[in-house]
Amino acid sequence: MEPVIDIAGLSVTYDSRHGPVKALDGLTLAVQPQHVVGFLGPNGAGKTTTIHTLLGFVEASAGTARILGTDVRHSIARRRIGYLPELPDFYKFLTGRELLFMAGRLFGLDRITLKSRVAALLESVDIASAADRRIGTYSRGMLQRIGIAQALVNDPDLLIFDEPTGGLDPLGRMAVRELIGRLREQGKTVFFSSHELSEVELVCDRIAIVAHGRLVAEGAVNELVKDGQSLEKYFLAVVRGTGDEKHHGTDAGASTSRTSNIEH
Repeated sequence: MEPVIDIAGLSVTYDSRHGPVKALDGLTLAVQPQHVVGFLGPNGAGKTTTIHTLLGFVEASAGTARILGTDVRHSIARRRIGYLPELPDFYKFLTGRELLFMAGRLFGLDRITLKSRVAALLESVDIASAADRRIGTYSRGMLQRIGIAQALVNDPDLLIFDEPTGGLDPLGRMAVRELIGRLREQGKTVFFSSHELSEVELVCDRIAIVAHGRLVAEGAVNELVKDGQSLEKYFLAVVRGTGDEKHHGTDAGASTSRTSNIEH
């Protein structure tokens, strides 16, 4: 079965005042259909750069990235994606309902389909009561909820979320977990970055950990995290095993192989 996300040897280099900075360094990763995959790593590991490359915001300097069999450099690859940024920032003069209608029209949805879909989405993220308020009056948690709704408006096959539970209280986080579970049951693939490791452990089928722009561990959560060990403990052991986070000298293959030698 063809991967939904297929990244091979992906490198991204940024220019800076102090010379080139390699944000991704030969990253290779495949995400299979109907999986919920947590994309983890310390700050500066390359998570957001990876997501932005998949979305076409950033151009790779080497390697390839494909979504649903299509090179991400072609805009058609993004028509089947729903995206939630880490810090949603929408037009504050729109209401939540208007935002969803605008997003749906950008995807070419007809008004009849869009009307029923918007109503269902507002209920599914529990924001129907505030649907006709201006977004400028929304709390951080409400912005996150309407952001998730707009990511779903085109009924995408792949959902890419950047910190989907950020700003949510415990009830809100539970609602997002339940929503991700329903998306999996509907045959969707969910790929999301998060620093909330307890949330990842509860909802993900698989995890992928990056450090220094390279994949250092990947697999099913219940295979990587042994009985009596938390995902947080495993994550810290893997990341610390890559060496000083201020440097980028670890061989990707050696890093990945070391994950099997961590004491549990």
